[in-house]
Amino acid sequence: MKSRARSSGGGSRLSVRKTKSEKDPNKPKRPASAFFVFMEQFRKDYKEKHPNVKQVSVIGKAGGDKWKSMSDADKAPFVAKAEKLKAEYSKKIDAYNNKAAGPATSGDSDKSKSEVNDEDEGSVEGDE
Repeated sequence: MKSRARSSGGGSRLSVRKTKSEKDPNKPKRPASAFFVFMEQFRKDYKEKHPNVKQVSVIGKAGGDKWKSMSDADKAPFVAKAEKLKAEYSKKIDAYNNKAAGPATSGDSDKSKSEVNDEDEGSVEGDE
């Protein structure tokens, strides 16, 4: 009976489903890391040298091994490109957040719309 109580308690916790919020298609995509910038080039080169290899796992493993064996100087161009992509993403996400937040918050305060409307009607006077 104890095991039954545990399973029903665990089952009720598992039965609670969270719904995913819909993603905004206009939101900028996160930039690729230095490793993924490297892998873009590595995949092209690897496929040219090994046209018969079609398995993604083999290509990924070879790319990971090559990345680990590279020195910091060898990784520098990929790190620089990743930093550039990150800077561009920062600008885009700031613009996106400002655009998204702009119409929703018409004032410079943290008051809800009902509180702002109350002040406009004159029901809250003398506090400021």
